[in-house]
Amino acid sequence: MLRRLPLLLALAAAPALAQDEDTGAERAPTDLDGVGRITVLAGYRLTSNGTLYDAWYGAKGPGNGLERAPESTGAPVGVATFAYAMSDLVEVGFDLFGTAQNLRLTEPGSDGAVSRKVSTVSYGILLGLRFQGVLDVGPQGLVPYVGLLTGPTVISSTREGSAVQERVAQAWVGSLGATLRLSAKWGITAEYRFTFLRGPVESPDAAKFGGPFSFSHGGSWFALGVTYAFPPDPSRPMPKF
Repeated sequence: MLRRLPLLLALAAAPALAQDEDTGAERAPTDLDGVGRITVLAGYRLTSNGTLYDAWYGAKGPGNGLERAPESTGAPVGVATFAYAMSDLVEVGFDLFGTAQNLRLTEPGSDGAVSRKVSTVSYGILLGLRFQGVLDVGPQGLVPYVGLLTGPTVISSTREGSAVQERVAQAWVGSLGATLRLSAKWGITAEYRFTFLRGPVESPDAAKFGGPFSFSHGGSWFALGVTYAFPPDPSRPMPKF
């Protein structure tokens, strides 16, 4: 599915590009002040849970002496960004995101070692500040940006046969991306994010092994998506900062 994502994005943007050509040679603004945008991204995150596995199979963990279950190295992720440029350089906005992943952990059972599935989910809202510019690259220019985002995130895990472990955590994200503008309003966006986000995993016997343990939904996120831009409205000028 991920291999077909660029083709699907191109097909999605094609009707809008054709409409722009039919209605005249509208150009995207070279000054980003007052420009709003909605970006929808889909991608994959590479997340190492080595810390969880080392603790779980360590000397004091429930998996000590048991065969180590295969590690899941990542999962799909989706992001929707709603942003507004306060100036030609600075953009503010918020992101809605969600991701889910299945892990496996080995623990002692009544008849020997048991491998249990741990279903993990996180979703939340991030408030962000981005610095951007316009380069004379491509049909209507390239808009590179770098940003920092943070916000509350609900992150949870359900160990097979046990109750949900859930908490609200603070996620921290550094982002680096670019939008290739194909028309005055439409573009294709690629983005990389480095994320810090951890949640709880229930121990099979807290009195014996301690816990809860913790897993990661952070790491490196790679995503590709579509951007729709709203040009500045001269009838509602914003104050200059």
